Parts: sequence; C-alpha cells; structure tokens
Amino acid sequence: MKSAVQALLFLWLVLAGAVASAQTATPYQLRHGDALTVSVWKEQALNMEVRVLPDGSITFPLAGRVEVAGLTTPQAEQRIASKIKNFIPEAVVTVTVTGIDGSRVYVLGKVAEPGPVTLMSPSTTVLQVLSQVGGVDRFADANSIRVLRQANGAATALPVRYNDLMRGNALETNVVLLPGDTILVP
Repeated sequence: MKSAVQALLFLWLVLAGAVASAQTATPYQLRHGDALTVSVWKEQALNMEVRVLPDGSITFPLAGRVEVAGLTTPQAEQRIASKIKNFIPEAVVTVTVTGIDGSRVYVLGKVAEPGPVTLMSPSTTVLQVLSQVGGVDRFADANSIRVLRQANGAATALPVRYNDLMRGNALETNVVLLPGDTILVP
C-alpha cells in the first residue's frame, strides 16, 4: 500500500511539473527564413510549402502577400484565413513549421567549425553554441570574444569572457543568444 501511495505521489509530482512547464513555455514566433507548410482543409490545391521572406511575409494563393513574422502559427492561420474568406468563407487553415532556418546565429573566427548554427531553444547561450562548433582554437583570444547584435537599428557588442567562464567566473558574460547574433572569436 505504501509503495502505491508513493507511486501516485511521484506521478502527481511529474504531472504538476509538466503542467507548470507547459504554462511557462513561450510559443514559437515565426521568423524570416522559416519553412512552413500551409494547408486549407478540403482544398488540395491550397496545400503548399512556403518560406518566410526577409521582409517577414509569405505569398499564398488567394491571399497574396501575408505578413507572418513575429506571429505564432495559430495567429498566422487566422491571418491567412481572413485574407481568403472572400473566396472560401469557412476556410480552415493549418500552418506547420517544417524548418527553423530563421533561428540562426553565426560563428566567425578561431573556432573548429565556423559558420551558421540553428538555435534549438530560446535560451541557448554562447557557450552552448561554441560547444556545437567544436570549441575555440588554442590560439584564440578567448577572453575577447564578442557577440554582435542588431537591435532597433543599433549594433551592440556584448563581451564574452570564455576563459573566465570555463573557471566558473564571469557567468554574466554567458550571453543568451538571439536569432541573427554573430559570435566573433579573435
């Protein structure tokens, strides 16, 4: 009996944690470069793959140009449905993200494998991305790494103190990355 109570308590704790985690999760917002599948129920000719353009829009039959960057998939579905309602009044639109190429950062300089890296989480840090590219080169000036960020038309350079981070210091320099950031490793 005692083990059954413990099992139920464990199950309750796991479910409570899952519910709390689901409630705090931020829905994914579409970005330029993302690949989408857009379909309209019972309209086979309106099922297609599209890519979000650099201006944040897609082009879809009957709807024309539709701004979707910054929207969640349910918001994009509503926007497309409202644009085609003159042709299909009760349209049921589904938008599915099939590629998150808009969520990239770029790594340049003295690393094992420089190039673009797709962010798989909204809380990805510079150390996590540097580990994905094989780490910094032994000749890198690792305490002079910078994250270049464009925000509101202004460029900023955020310092990263890699050597200090590896010793457990300067934790505030382990920058949480945003799509479009560039990591420079001198």
